Amino acid sequence: MADPSPDFQLTRQIHTVLVLHFIEGMKQSEIATKLNLSTSKVNRLIAQGRKLGMVKIDIESPFERLSELEARLVSATALSSAMVTPTVSGNADTKLQQVGKAAANMLMETIRDGDVIAITGGKAVSAVVENLSPERALDVTVVPLTGGVQGKFYTDVNHLVTRMAERLGGKPMLVHAPLFAENTEQRNMLTDMASIKEVFDLARRADVALTGIGSVEPRGSSYYDLNPVPEADRKMLVSMGVTAEFMAHLIGRNGQLADYGLNRRLVALSPEEIRSCRTVIGVAAGPHKARPIQAVLNGDLVNKLVLDEETVTAVLAQMEGTEHAA
Repeated sequence: MADPSPDFQLTRQIHTVLVLHFIEGMKQSEIATKLNLSTSKVNRLIAQGRKLGMVKIDIESPFERLSELEARLVSATALSSAMVTPTVSGNADTKLQQVGKAAANMLMETIRDGDVIAITGGKAVSAVVENLSPERALDVTVVPLTGGVQGKFYTDVNHLVTRMAERLGGKPMLVHAPLFAENTEQRNMLTDMASIKEVFDLARRADVALTGIGSVEPRGSSYYDLNPVPEADRKMLVSMGVTAEFMAHLIGRNGQLADYGLNRRLVALSPEEIRSCRTVIGVAAGPHKARPIQAVLNGDLVNKLVLDEETVTAVLAQMEGTEHAA
């Protein structure tokens, strides 16, 4: 039986053409001139080399480690996807901007014309909004998930809603109410007002929700920009087992709402009310967010997460440590 493999001379010619084309980057016409072949002959040799398995494409990324971290986080949680940015700076603001840009890209890949996007306030969401750069105007409606707190641009959720709608070319709908009511009765009265109820009802049916994940540690937490309380009260929250802030609600390590009176005075949707959203994106940066992120993951409160390399490493180490202890 005849040997179906090409002879040595043909194999060497194929090899030479493949090296010139794929390694040295020469065009087929240039190879034809160099080897005194026709361009069609060069094309046939390349095709034959592919058929014989002589061409193998190996794509390497300088960020392969990030993909591995994303895969580890998704496999260990109920997340449908995660996006991890490289930690290239120890500056917290730079880190947040990197995460914000990545989350903005994720959001642009997620939203479609006709979608309702519901958002919270916060530094992370503000970073996402400022990094949005759509190629065309989108027919979307942007609504708040909470009432607002005056004083800083990132605590005023209506400002962020308006800014996001402007950037996307969509329409904003605002909630003209404070984040904190004086008591539960006032909270109920506010949420029953027709203008507020209309917006919150739309938020409940949102296609995409975008929210930050906050820390309640006594120092360095932006939650206290929303709710300024004395240092002793901040320590008390931690001692009570409160681990994170999510949609302005305080939650425990298990991801459930903390038994804390302030939660009942919030003019805001609860985490449970956005579970029907097609996509819930959480955004966080900084290793001090590791415990809050784990609490949010324990409660399955988001299905997509954007964070930085240093933070995801801390989250995974914490999760693996917890599993080991169990």
